[in-house]
Amino acid sequence: MAPPDAGAPALAGRRVLLTRSPDRAGAMARALAQAGAEPLLLPVIDFERAEEPAALSAALDRLAAGEYAWLVVSSITTVRALKEAAAGRGTTLAELVPEAVHVATIGPSSRRVLEAEGLRVDLAPGDRQSAEGLVELWSWLDDGAAGADGAGVARVLIPQSNLAAPTLADGLTAKGWAVEAVTAYRTVDYPADPARRLTAVLAVAAGEGGEEAPGVVLTPDEANGELAAGRIDAVVAASPSAARRIHETLRPLEAVQLIAIGEPTAAELRALGLAVGATAATPTPEGIAEAVARSLYR
Repeated sequence: MAPPDAGAPALAGRRVLLTRSPDRAGAMARALAQAGAEPLLLPVIDFERAEEPAALSAALDRLAAGEYAWLVVSSITTVRALKEAAAGRGTTLAELVPEAVHVATIGPSSRRVLEAEGLRVDLAPGDRQSAEGLVELWSWLDDGAAGADGAGVARVLIPQSNLAAPTLADGLTAKGWAVEAVTAYRTVDYPADPARRLTAVLAVAAGEGGEEAPGVVLTPDEANGELAAGRIDAVVAASPSAARRIHETLRPLEAVQLIAIGEPTAAELRALGLAVGATAATPTPEGIAEAVARSLYR
């Protein structure tokens, strides 16, 4: 594909399909629009509160009581789920987490969201922004470090999606930590049950929550019509779950560039037999825009 004329935005004239709902695609759509692209939206996944909230509630009781040395937040959606759970208790996320509890997350975007909610983040990978990157970074901590009372193995709480891979839990367990993974929310096909949908608004949008995205919202049939007519240049998969729904929902994909937000998503696309046009160097809106340009003009 020919690059744009000199002086034109990097993605001038390109149409990019984001597989997110408008309330979660704001920053990504704006980054693409600023690069000259026309963002299109096709929501494929959504998020609901956990089916068995008692397990999360009990874990949050233990968290508030200071029974965990670490809280590991594996996604921005996890922040939304925890914020909603805290609100249901009549408190804030910052008030729920004791100051003595260390907080870890998977990268700068989720770090900004957590800090905007009033939490101090003690550990977040900068280069390899993924569960694998966090486990690798965790290596500098003492294996199986004792808790604050100096007795036993330190406990780690990982609230996560019902579909979360065991990467974090297994990796930290292998390093000697006592890990408790609990379902904080469910990843479901779009749209979620309105009575169960996560609705907490984050203090910092960071691509999820906050302002709604600019761009036309398509139905699956409309998106497939645009693909068949060759009027979509790239499709962005922002999670392994989204990759699976893209594979199930969209046709044809042979002539379009598939962009993965990170290596786990790229691996899922490949496992489904789909070619990956580019993987974002950083899982940020700007990283996605750069990856789209790289895939189109390489």
